[in-house]
Amino acid sequence: MGWCDDPKSKKYNKLIKLPFKGSAEKLYKEDNTYDIILVLNYNFNPIQKGKGSAIFLHVASKNYKSTLGCIAVSKFNLKKIIKKINKSTIVNIS
Repeated sequence: MGWCDDPKSKKYNKLIKLPFKGSAEKLYKEDNTYDIILVLNYNFNPIQKGKGSAIFLHVASKNYKSTLGCIAVSKFNLKKIIKKINKSTIVNIS
């Protein structure tokens, strides 16, 4: 599976199957940072090409290396977050 980040594609900012002709991020990482992924409601309604694709909340790397526009927390804390959220939860990034 992947996530289309190609603004020229009709699948922009959507979950896609790989292989894919356009630009897409693979939703598998050997470092296990994508073991759990939550897709935040960014640029979805409506999707605006060029505004940026998904912001994921995912597992942080062991050294908490910075992400490319996502939010990463420990797997332990991500599991705690999952237990407390629902579709109406608002994530405030500050």
